[in-house]
Amino acid sequence: MTLTASLTALCPRRVAVLSVHTSPLEQPGTGDAGGMNVYVVETSKRLATLGVEVEIFTRATSSDLPPVVELAPGVTVRHLTAGPFEGLSKEDLPAQLCALTSGVLRAEAAHEPGWYDVVHSHYWLSGQVGWLATERWGTPLVHTAHTLAKVKNLALADGDTPEPLRRVVGEQQVVEAADRLVANTADEARELVDLYGAEPSRVVTVAPGVDLEHFRPGRAGDARSRLGVRPDAVLLLFVGRIQPLKAPDVLLHAAARMLEQEAAAGGTDLRDRLVIAVVGGPSGTGLLEPTALQDLAHFLGLADRVRFESPQGGAFQRDRLRDWYRAADLVAVPSHNESFGLVALEAQACGTPVVATDVGGLRTTVRSGRSGLLVPGHGAGQWADALRAVLADRRRLSRGALAHATGFSWDATGDGLIATYRHALAQRQGAERLLRAAW
Repeated sequence: MTLTASLTALCPRRVAVLSVHTSPLEQPGTGDAGGMNVYVVETSKRLATLGVEVEIFTRATSSDLPPVVELAPGVTVRHLTAGPFEGLSKEDLPAQLCALTSGVLRAEAAHEPGWYDVVHSHYWLSGQVGWLATERWGTPLVHTAHTLAKVKNLALADGDTPEPLRRVVGEQQVVEAADRLVANTADEARELVDLYGAEPSRVVTVAPGVDLEHFRPGRAGDARSRLGVRPDAVLLLFVGRIQPLKAPDVLLHAAARMLEQEAAAGGTDLRDRLVIAVVGGPSGTGLLEPTALQDLAHFLGLADRVRFESPQGGAFQRDRLRDWYRAADLVAVPSHNESFGLVALEAQACGTPVVATDVGGLRTTVRSGRSGLLVPGHGAGQWADALRAVLADRRRLSRGALAHATGFSWDATGDGLIATYRHALAQRQGAERLLRAAW
């Protein structure tokens, strides 16, 4: 076989993508849907444009869902029946792993052997299914964790619930079973090695991207007009799921501190102009107290300054989300931990600077001092100072935000995944040396 023919054999034809606990068809910003959903959709579409057929497996959450849905040309979503259609959270899904695995295996059994060349699992529950499927099929398992239990438990918000031992053990098993572990950032790659004992040679860093064609700068005045925000407002924006991990309360406490400081100096301008927009819905442990953020706004005297908006998904809502980014003076990402932080990247692609916590993937997503600021903690005073600093230097930071965001794209992410798949296939076939020589 020639070198070209050998390398062609290492290109995956079909990839089974496992996203069993949340569907790529779900609207990000509420429930269990978030950045991972965006990641699965965007990377699957990019892989399809590169000639790879992608089948995404997820759990059916309604009896009305068809078994197979075309997400995009070359990308299909397969709905697996596992447990009751509604009323199951991801915490309930470990009991359904047998049913989910059976559904994946049955789909492959309908084809000739070797139908899928690679399995790419997302989140530990999918990794468990992928681990069993790839042992049966003899194909490589590529896994992206998106979040890690040990990391989350090291940075819990006050009153938040630690991740259970079953998840820690499940993640450890997937780390040991996977042919390749895809980390979003170098920080996450180190966490996989240091906290889970992953073999460094099996860990590859592939940064997520942003849709630079959709999320791009536009006239802030026009966006504010469409959103009903006054032209001279000082607009602070939070986008994401409302839960302790994402810490939207930090933004409210910081805004209240800013108003206290202004009042102490005898001013009222900020109080008159301030708008805090919260775009998202309750999720995770936030569902235990779904009105907690509204109650906090009342307690802090901010009820008339805060706008609560539903999650923005779908074509029309996606345009509206872009309007929020364009209209905002800054976007706050006060999370206790983020494996990457797609919201921060989308905001910067629109030319809007970001104030974020100095943790995890946000250290990669935000260039502190150039595209926004990273805050080492969650204190109201720290955050109030950072918000004021960014507002005062917004024009320069807006230019830096746009420049930083243009360094990320889903096309680059897709290329990185293809390379990862090829190396995983080469290792399985004993052809790793051949691939390295060609490159």
